[in-house]
Amino acid sequence: MAAPLRLATRASPQARTQAEVVAEAITAVARRPTELVFVETTGDRKQQVPLHTIGGQGVFVKEVQQAVLDGRADAAVHSAKDLPSESPDELCLAAFCARRDAADALVGLPLAGLDAGAVVATGSVRRHAQLAAVRPDLRFVELRGNIARRLEQVPDGGAIVIAVAALEVLGLTARIAERLDPTVFVPAVGQGCVAVECRADDAATRSVLATVDDPSTRFAVTTERSFLAELGAGCTLPLGGYCVGGMLHAFLASEQPVGTPAFRETIVVPDDLDGAASRAADLARRARAFVGR
Repeated sequence: MAAPLRLATRASPQARTQAEVVAEAITAVARRPTELVFVETTGDRKQQVPLHTIGGQGVFVKEVQQAVLDGRADAAVHSAKDLPSESPDELCLAAFCARRDAADALVGLPLAGLDAGAVVATGSVRRHAQLAAVRPDLRFVELRGNIARRLEQVPDGGAIVIAVAALEVLGLTARIAERLDPTVFVPAVGQGCVAVECRADDAATRSVLATVDDPSTRFAVTTERSFLAELGAGCTLPLGGYCVGGMLHAFLASEQPVGTPAFRETIVVPDDLDGAASRAADLARRARAFVGR
């Protein structure tokens, strides 16, 4: 019997569960046993610190990638939205697993049920900017921690913002008060997708991971990541990109102040990846010019 394929992942309930789903799929389809290797990341250690102050994208990823580079694991399982636009040259994105619902949701009260001055908790500058654009009367506070901890922090008479996919993974969608339209409240690039990295020179592992790769998800998330890569931006910038049905929905706002005009545009993308990536990069350049970056 082949040695178990070692999958590095964060140890949070959401990360563990989605890694277990990947592991089960690999075992079922590729007939390869697996084991999980748990890694603590900077983002896990600093749960009381706002994400945009500790480095944005990459804070949940780098240590998991390092486990593969060090040989402690064969592959790294990530929430695709946590991945920076560029990864180490030694690694490749070998699988984009079939995407869950990419939308954000409110837990607590729906948008129309929030009184003027109601508190909305979110650690995302993107979610803050998008909600403030339609409800400038709301009051926003920081939100960090794993999903269970966040669900404990729903303000009285208010709401928290959370990814639908995170609630799907944990079987908690009954907590959703309102699913936000992802073509209006544009999700983070890659939201709802689990991506798996391995060493670029590890042909055997790449072959195994190819069995859980979903071509339509790969196309959509790679197109979104082309938008992100052209901007060179991470979580410190209010940024969203969502590709679905041959359309790319984009959002970009200035960092300060919240409430200033934001860039919003939807374009048709070609059905070939190179063409879609080129159109996404063009869109990013227009977005950057709009917000003056």
